[in-house]
Amino acid sequence: MKAGYDEPACRVSGSRMPSSQYSSLMHPFTLGFRDRNLERAFVAWNLPRTLDQGRVALFIGGLIYLMMGCLDNLFVPVERQQDVWAIRLGTGWVPPFLLLLSYSRCFGRACHVLLASNGLVGGLGLVAMISVLPRESAAYYYPSLILITFYIYNFSGTRFIHAFCADLALIASYNFALGHLGGMPVHVLASQDFFIVSANLIGGAAGYMAEYQRRMLFLQKRDIEAERQLHLDRSMHDRLTGLPNRELLYDRISQALSFALREGTHNAGYFIDLDGFKQINDRFGHEVGDRVLKLVAQRLREVVREADTVSRLAGDEFFVLARGLESVGEARRLAVKMLASLSRSAPDLPDGLRLSASVGVCLFPWPGVSVAGIIDQADQAMYEAKRLGKSCYAIAGEPVDGGQGKCLSATAPGEH
Repeated sequence: MKAGYDEPACRVSGSRMPSSQYSSLMHPFTLGFRDRNLERAFVAWNLPRTLDQGRVALFIGGLIYLMMGCLDNLFVPVERQQDVWAIRLGTGWVPPFLLLLSYSRCFGRACHVLLASNGLVGGLGLVAMISVLPRESAAYYYPSLILITFYIYNFSGTRFIHAFCADLALIASYNFALGHLGGMPVHVLASQDFFIVSANLIGGAAGYMAEYQRRMLFLQKRDIEAERQLHLDRSMHDRLTGLPNRELLYDRISQALSFALREGTHNAGYFIDLDGFKQINDRFGHEVGDRVLKLVAQRLREVVREADTVSRLAGDEFFVLARGLESVGEARRLAVKMLASLSRSAPDLPDGLRLSASVGVCLFPWPGVSVAGIIDQADQAMYEAKRLGKSCYAIAGEPVDGGQGKCLSATAPGEH
């Protein structure tokens, strides 16, 4: 049986976490969600956007990286052009390779690391080009380091933390190559570092805020969807017992009927009506009546299978949809199990209160069958069972006088 919603486990209306508290779910620096399941859900939700942006960034970034070769004739000495092109081609294969790799399944598992690595490789290539050029020529290529800083943070599609690590490695490589190995004067290197670090602060802040807003949007959409699902569940389930209501039952029967007609399986519908429930309410009060209804729902769920559905139609009327029955005998045995379960004593109910029910059984499919017809046939069989006495069942279309009705005990017809 498909169980009803578990209200305590769901977010109820008005309990949705305020937006101001969403940030507590994220690490303040890396922006990763502290809950691993939540982080995996975000990665899956954000993956299509990451792939789309990453592919565009790989194509445009690789194109710009190669187009920089047009400046070589203007600023690179002839004797250094071969070295510069060797570096450019040695690193320029990465974007097209990753672009092709992005269409494979494995790319999604490490897409952020790969996209950040692509920017880092391009930046290291620029550092290598600048390091082999004369100082007066290298100055013309310095702005490309600023460009690639913004590229990694704001265009590559990678996460902020990966972009931060890539740009941090790029700054360290630039200072090591040109300051330690290249002997660039400290004041010149410091002035260039100022602008590189400033670009990191601006680009990094923009990248941080962009990812922060995406994660906030994910949390908001997740809560809205959870609340929408809760309201949907509530509208399709009985508030007292948590069982599927009539609308959801109709849908389940319709699905079972379609499957039975297609696959040739057999199902049964059980219309269950409590005996003397009005007297229970009148004698013990509605609070006890509600406890009885909850107990009935619980006991019916205990005797059916996982694939079956227990529904509350209205008042003290319940309906059970049993799918894939092997024979009429199995349908009878299930009816007897229901009656026996409901008739058991209940310690939490008042003394002298004994439960019993009448059950009408409708076997289907048959030619021209409909959902409403199934419920109506089971309802009529239930009234046939009531004529026999308490704790009885009857099967639609079979005369009860011929022994087709069955009672747990030889009780004379009583007040129902």
